[in-house]
Amino acid sequence: MNPLFRAGLVILAALAIIDLPTPFVTDGEHPPMAVAVVSVVLGAVSLACLPGAWRGRKPALLGLFGTRLLSAALAMPAFFVGDVPSAVVVFVAGFVAVTVIGVVLSLAGT
Repeated sequence: MNPLFRAGLVILAALAIIDLPTPFVTDGEHPPMAVAVVSVVLGAVSLACLPGAWRGRKPALLGLFGTRLLSAALAMPAFFVGDVPSAVVVFVAGFVAVTVIGVVLSLAGT
């Protein structure tokens, strides 16, 4: 297995795990509880896709990439809503950047 592919999948798995406790760390506004719940679902689906993705199965890879990119897109309103704390914006910027890095590494390694 290509080391780039493996590194990308490990990054994406870590991001999926980060999604899981979101409802417990939100104040209900940043992110809204509905977004936090969707984040948990996306994280769980990502983790479910991971074993198949690790074996190189295309449907699982597509599911993993799709859920991780959706999770990043779900966080992007933090850049456009005025009352989001700057710490949250910095976290979201890192989250989105690391998501893109994980997907690119995985694709480069296939």
